[in-house]
Amino acid sequence: MEIPTKSIAHITKENWDKANAILLKKTLSEFAHELLIVPVLKRGKSYGVHSPDKTFEYTFDGSILALNHWSILLESIQKKNINGAEVPLRLLEFLIEFKDTLGIDEKLLPTYLEEITSTLYSTAYKIANEKYSSTALVNQDYQVIEHAMTEGHPCFVANSGKNGFNIDDFAQFSPEANAPMQLLWLAGHRSRATFSGIETLEYKKVLSQELPLETITSFEEVLKSKGLNVDDYYFFPVHPWQWFNKLALIFAPDIAEEYLVCLGYGEDKYSAQQSIRTFFNTSSPEKFYVKTALSVINMGFMRGLSPYYMESTPTITQWVADLVENDVYLQQKGFTLLGEVATIGYRNFLYEPLGRSLPHNKMLATLWRESPIPKLSKGQNIMTMAALLHVDQSGNSFVSELIKASGITAKSWIKSYLNAYLSPLLHCFYEHEMVFMPHGENLILVFENHVPIKAIMKDITEEVMVFNSKMELPEKAKRIQIEMNEPLKILCLFNDIFQFYFRFLSAILSESQTLSESDFWEEVANCIHDYQEEHPDLEEQFKKYNLFVSEFDSCCLNRLQLRNNKQMLDLASPIESLQFVGKLKNPISVFSKTLHSVSFVR
Repeated sequence: MEIPTKSIAHITKENWDKANAILLKKTLSEFAHELLIVPVLKRGKSYGVHSPDKTFEYTFDGSILALNHWSILLESIQKKNINGAEVPLRLLEFLIEFKDTLGIDEKLLPTYLEEITSTLYSTAYKIANEKYSSTALVNQDYQVIEHAMTEGHPCFVANSGKNGFNIDDFAQFSPEANAPMQLLWLAGHRSRATFSGIETLEYKKVLSQELPLETITSFEEVLKSKGLNVDDYYFFPVHPWQWFNKLALIFAPDIAEEYLVCLGYGEDKYSAQQSIRTFFNTSSPEKFYVKTALSVINMGFMRGLSPYYMESTPTITQWVADLVENDVYLQQKGFTLLGEVATIGYRNFLYEPLGRSLPHNKMLATLWRESPIPKLSKGQNIMTMAALLHVDQSGNSFVSELIKASGITAKSWIKSYLNAYLSPLLHCFYEHEMVFMPHGENLILVFENHVPIKAIMKDITEEVMVFNSKMELPEKAKRIQIEMNEPLKILCLFNDIFQFYFRFLSAILSESQTLSESDFWEEVANCIHDYQEEHPDLEEQFKKYNLFVSEFDSCCLNRLQLRNNKQMLDLASPIESLQFVGKLKNPISVFSKTLHSVSFVR
């Protein structure tokens, strides 16, 4: 029998106290940033926040950095009751105390608290299982770094929730645990399953790459033993959790009628990535990533995969990849994509008439994404861009150690990083009116001698947007062509890059005394000026979408999650769902140059 306490060995008072302090620090910082709470300056750098009923006061030492980022000293956070006695820090209690201020719907509060508890559980696990300090992590490989990450999405407080997993599932399937796993393969009848691939990729080519011939033969024997025709089915992998918890029940009618047949496990071992439902093949790293539907709530969404969207995914990949590969500037920067090159979606005919957007209609689909490994040259290594925000349990930042190991100055390192990351995104926006979702987990950085030299974009097709209405797109790719009000377009750069990523990176560099805020933002401004000087033909675009304005509207992600933690955005009209509260002072506005005074000669 399983030992019932085995999976909770990390839930000790010491770990729980530290996890609560870490996440309460983040909560105070992000909720103050989003103007959900208003800390009051008491003296020096000491701030206080009273609970709405005045029963408790939270105090901390901190500084307000660029973009209204609250840099809080972890050890300084205290909670005292009305009598002045110190009380243990407990994030769940804080959220219940402030629930009216935060505007959480009473019916959604328990689910939100469950996701917060899951995040605390995950944080305690990471505290107990840290294998590498930031210094030691510098020389580790791609997957070691991937699984050493502790932060998750930097803005969201509830960012490691896995509502639906039990504690054994966590140990078996979570990215934190990083247990080697095998994927389960199903056969879906072609009357209900659809294969889509880029032009050069047929179904049989995918199958022969992903499975050895002996495994394909054994799977075919499963169908033949049931008297079924192999050519009537597509084979595709699914998450084992999804099979045991959802598919075997929800799709029981299809299983009974043999539209859906369980074939067994594939041989290759996989590793769950930060994005939880995406798997890296550790047995054969050059093979595709596999992305599967996973019906758990994670960071404000049920992590399903739409079989309807899957039909258009390779077409979108092909179109975006062709654009990138035929753009001279992007090629000079080494900017590239991990193509989402093949998909299989299985439709549930029973639930489909009830609405295609239902979670029940997003339970069964598979996506194959290119691996970055074949794209590397000798002497290059890769890591998730999320690693630049990693801080170890001793408070030592990973990016600071990378810069030390590179042997160059922090300014030179950041310049190289911005050249690899920001320059291509500027070009996509100004030249092609196209934006990605470029937060840390969605990018892979390529390094030489510990210096970032180029960027690889992933998670493309669900998050890329094209604003140019005159651009001709294939019929199946037209869903990425978005109509957006003009003032909102530039906010895709201000919020997605400046607020949701650079805000944290600049704070970490400043707090670790690696690079001052002013120097960081000046390098950002220099990168933009360099791009503008190289592209005088886009001068009108630069004026229309001015990155040097004095302030911009703040998009608030936690407010989205607090409003509806089960589905933050209406996926049919995501732009309308966004919440903008307050203005942020633009940290690069002080480095502005008038465009007509810039010499466009290099």
